[in-house]
Amino acid sequence: MAANSVIRLKPYFYVHVVDNNSLVTRIEVGPQTFTRQEHEKVVFGPEEMIKIPPRHYLIIENPILKDENNKPVFDNFGNPRLRFSDYEIRFDLNPFPLYPGEVLSGKITPLQVVAPNTALRLRALRDFTIVENEKKTARQTSDEWLFPGPATYIPRVEVQVVEIIRSTVLLQNQALKLRARRATTDYKGNARRSGEEWLVREQGAYLPLVDEECVETVRGIILTSNKALHLRAARAFRDIYGIQRRSGEEWLVTIEKTDVHIPDVHEELVGEVKLTALNNRQYCIVLDPVGKDGKPQFGLRELRKGDVSFFLQPGEKLERSIQQVHVLAEEEALLLRAREAYKTDNKTYAPGERWMIHGPTDYVPPVEVEIVEKRRSIPLDENEGIYVRDIRTGKVTSICGRSYMLQPHEELWEKDLSKTVFDLLYKPANESSGSYDVTPASRDKTRVVTYRAPHNSAVQIYDYKTKRSRIVFGPELVMLGPDEHFTLLSLSGGKPKKSDAIRSVALLLGPDFMTDVVTVETSDHARLALQLSYNWHFLINREDSKDARRLFNVPDFVGDACKAIASRVRGSVASATFDNFHRYSAELIRVAVFGAEGTKDPNAKLTFEANTLCITGVDIQSVEPVDQRTRDSLQKAVQLAIEITTKSQEAAARHEAERLEQEARGRLQRQRIEDESKAEQARKDLLQLQANSAVVEVTGQATAEARARCDAAEIEAKAAVKQSELRAQATKIRAEAELEQTKRRQEAEVTHKKQLMDIELKQARELAEIEARKFAETVDAIGADTITAMARAGPEMQAKLLQGLGLKGFMITDGHSPVNLFQTAQGLVQLPSIQ
Repeated sequence: MAANSVIRLKPYFYVHVVDNNSLVTRIEVGPQTFTRQEHEKVVFGPEEMIKIPPRHYLIIENPILKDENNKPVFDNFGNPRLRFSDYEIRFDLNPFPLYPGEVLSGKITPLQVVAPNTALRLRALRDFTIVENEKKTARQTSDEWLFPGPATYIPRVEVQVVEIIRSTVLLQNQALKLRARRATTDYKGNARRSGEEWLVREQGAYLPLVDEECVETVRGIILTSNKALHLRAARAFRDIYGIQRRSGEEWLVTIEKTDVHIPDVHEELVGEVKLTALNNRQYCIVLDPVGKDGKPQFGLRELRKGDVSFFLQPGEKLERSIQQVHVLAEEEALLLRAREAYKTDNKTYAPGERWMIHGPTDYVPPVEVEIVEKRRSIPLDENEGIYVRDIRTGKVTSICGRSYMLQPHEELWEKDLSKTVFDLLYKPANESSGSYDVTPASRDKTRVVTYRAPHNSAVQIYDYKTKRSRIVFGPELVMLGPDEHFTLLSLSGGKPKKSDAIRSVALLLGPDFMTDVVTVETSDHARLALQLSYNWHFLINREDSKDARRLFNVPDFVGDACKAIASRVRGSVASATFDNFHRYSAELIRVAVFGAEGTKDPNAKLTFEANTLCITGVDIQSVEPVDQRTRDSLQKAVQLAIEITTKSQEAAARHEAERLEQEARGRLQRQRIEDESKAEQARKDLLQLQANSAVVEVTGQATAEARARCDAAEIEAKAAVKQSELRAQATKIRAEAELEQTKRRQEAEVTHKKQLMDIELKQARELAEIEARKFAETVDAIGADTITAMARAGPEMQAKLLQGLGLKGFMITDGHSPVNLFQTAQGLVQLPSIQ
């Protein structure tokens, strides 16, 4: 376009033309035909003028300067004078062009509509004066204000839209928490400092002012008769109920003041307090109760009994929560102790003094009294007891065989047992199980320690307080006093005997036996290991206490007795040879153990006077040589004796076997003959039975074959008759079916032909009606006069007339002679053939 010299500008179009001689750019506006000179150049356009629709605006960068009459201002050279780096907002005016240097900033934008309950927060970018409601208002840079709706905001280049502020709708039981951005005055005219917070409690829509910001919406807390609010003042202020609060002060808000409480900005919600309700069988102790002046009384305790309900005030707390009234039965009591001086109707108790209240009754302790424990009367059987300690003197006693209620100055005392004694008393008889009937943790240490002494046993009990001991013979139940302990026995055991192998509380008095292995050496230096068993018992007079104490004079009577007897045996065997000992071992050992006077038989028993132990018998269970050579010699001798005895027994057994074999063979031969005779008789009976069976079989077979042939012939005849009947019945059914099929086919053909004839007749009738109607319409169309003229004309005209009438044939009659028209109508009218 720029290369053309002639430019036709339409209306509302423009171009920018630069004069290369003067370097001045001017604007040419249509409608016109612009002829470009040689020294001119079109640098922009043709371009359509800018059209701003109603309620829209456009921002122009570097706008042209205008005079008082709103006319563009040019310099002396004809260049437009521009406001560089400035902006101008233009609204819905007449179409206008852009002068050289003007630039569009953005697109055409609709004017912003501020909705109800909203506002625009505006900020001044430069100083200016605005006229609002016929009043001039000066705005300084960075000033902020609101443009509330509903309205249409007209933008200015000096003003920036910071944000859209929407109002907050406050419902019932809601409040809006506001904070001041800077020092301002709220909608009620109250002065607010920068950062100060307050609540707006009125229902409805609230639009924050320009210096206010919404922090949050505070919801009210619904109070009931069972719930209260615990609040704390963050700073000194006057609450909504008109009460002055100090910083840190705590209080309760209940339903008596309001149904719904909205926490103020200076109130901190500590928590919700539930209603404490007491019935007539409950009570509680309140610590640090609040007095009538509303101040807590620190260190005091207050008793509250039912029926009553209350809220715990700030600082108050329950001691051990809600407690039930103590109901005491006849065998129960409460141990009480005075916290401070306490006076009843008839007695005064000093602080720390203890006393008891016995049932049956119910009891609520006052604040001056504390309950140490609840005690019950302890029922004790004849064989049961408890240890009781007097806390004033420290003396411990045992109470047995009766129900006992501890006194105020008494307490149960625990008696400890060593692990060894505990295992002996409570470990079950089946020690392999490894389990205890009573564990150390579950044992009631306040109960008197009891032990069932077995039959024919003795138990020594030592009292460390009186330095005396007592002996109890079984069967008996032993009950230990507070300072008494069992004498623990440590006996030797095993083969050979080892010390401290057996621990026991009871000493069995026998009779019993013990086994020991003794190593001896003969005079010919043969070392032998003898396993000896001793029968023993104690010779004791149970009625004599001094004689009874002799039982426990020897701590290990087993080891002491076995050592003494082993010494005697070794001395006796050392004087005998091996062969002599092998022959007379039993007599030598009895003499060594029991002794003998001269040439008499050995004594009957051996008695130890220290503990009255009596050995009544000795048994040699085994003799085993210790040396290998002696063992080999003894083994050869034993084997030789065994061989001689074995051969003798084998010969006797062989002779007895041969004799038994001969007798068995004779009985077998006789039995065989008898069996053969019985077998021949059985064979004869078998042949007779087989013959009879063959006769019966032949007769039965012939009879069965004849009967079968008869039955077969009868069945064939019946089958032939049945077959003939079925064949006749089938033929009859087939004939009837064919007849019915033929009948229905003929009826269908008759019906079909009848329908065809009806259709043909209907079609012929309709065609005749059509031809008659056609002829009548043709005659009416030609007219009566025309037909008359044609009738008067010659035959040629008549033929044309007939041809015009569409008649293919005709007949002329005088009307008197009869004419057969039955076949004529069919010839005149051509009917379509019916397929």
